[in-house]
Amino acid sequence: MIPASVFNGKVVALFGLGGSGIATARALVDGGASVTAFDDNPQSVARAAAEGIATRDLREIDWSDVSSFVLSPGVPLTHPRPHWSAELAQAAGVEVIGDIELFARERRACAPGAPFVAITGTNGKSTTTALIAHILASAGRDTQMGGNIGRAVMTLDPPQTGRHYVIECSSYQIDLAPTLDPSVGLLLNLSPDHLDRHGTMRNYADIKERLVMKSGLAIVGVDDADCRRIADALEGAGRRLQRISVQGPLDEGFFADGTMLMRAKGGKVQALASLDGIGSLRGTHNAQNALAALAACLDCGLSPTDIQAGLASFPGLAHRMEQVARQGRVLFVNDSKATNADAAERALSSFERIYWIAGGLPKDGGIDALKPLFPRIAKAYLVGEAAPAFAATIGEATPFEISGTIAAAVDHAARDAAGDPAPEAVVLLSPACASFDQFRNFEVRGEAFREAVRSLAGTQMMGSK
Repeated sequence: MIPASVFNGKVVALFGLGGSGIATARALVDGGASVTAFDDNPQSVARAAAEGIATRDLREIDWSDVSSFVLSPGVPLTHPRPHWSAELAQAAGVEVIGDIELFARERRACAPGAPFVAITGTNGKSTTTALIAHILASAGRDTQMGGNIGRAVMTLDPPQTGRHYVIECSSYQIDLAPTLDPSVGLLLNLSPDHLDRHGTMRNYADIKERLVMKSGLAIVGVDDADCRRIADALEGAGRRLQRISVQGPLDEGFFADGTMLMRAKGGKVQALASLDGIGSLRGTHNAQNALAALAACLDCGLSPTDIQAGLASFPGLAHRMEQVARQGRVLFVNDSKATNADAAERALSSFERIYWIAGGLPKDGGIDALKPLFPRIAKAYLVGEAAPAFAATIGEATPFEISGTIAAAVDHAARDAAGDPAPEAVVLLSPACASFDQFRNFEVRGEAFREAVRSLAGTQMMGSK
């Protein structure tokens, strides 16, 4: 736990009493603040009160005494309209902040030299966060990972010299962190997302830009127009900047050449690391993640040798192109996190001979965007509510069956893949759908896939998370 000592003696209101909200309230109390917390869910309020947190409807407090208002990132700040608690704070002239801002202030006050790597982007930020933390820890660095992944940021160990923080930041969290100033800030990519909460794509991009604008070093992927514009703005502002790209060489920065990770600097190009043979980092999207990690870890003082060792030992994240098992030449991959076609495209692009398990609760647009990848699919096994629509889209492009359930799909796909003469056949769960027709969430769906694979004769499991 990080006591929020910079709020010692101050009156703080807090809204949102989920797991991270309660952790934030505790951090404020431990730091000496007087905290009043509330939530629209009576059960959450009761749980917080049972844990000794003072609770009261914030519509009944005297806002003139409040110095700061801490809002859960899951609660609307601006769109589609501000939550009533945010409106009350704004009307009283009280700053509205979140837990990432608390961490940034505490770090500056207690250990400003503690390396702080913050990661954002539309896609890939969880993998990049986990990869950087893994490389640092593998090299013997004292490493704390959290934020929008794993542990709430205020539950990490307190800042101290030499302790590295690797923090994933969502756009919601950045919007509540006005003084966010990581020593290394990463913006991987931008595509339309969360526009219901940010109004427009430009607003969304502007919020993401805040993370890198005050960074000691900004690392920006320049393979989309919004990120290129932000990188140019950073350069124009005189900020330290490293560009990364998987689309081609750069005059200055880091880029991928096949599986090689290259750096162009001062007119010279050097190969610094390789992804060859690293199954957990297959695909162009993972090359971007690895380039970002390479640039960040170099700035943290690691050598290319240290970084290569960390890349090679990275196990990947559960449910994100997770290599689950092998059965002879057949590889089983759990990509349950791919809940839309854009996400499934990354997995389908990463393998040549695929026995594809897809379906669930369909998203707008279906799988039309995946048609160029159908030649890679030896056969599709369709499950859930989306199965008839997916079958219609596939048509005669590739063989398919309506399997109905994950268990049946795994059984049939494994049987068919075992007879494939290719050097490697892949049974891939990458559903391009939400899970809610059959499962509580994508994690439970991924676990069902793992269990079905585990039940097959002759499979060698590759570890479980």
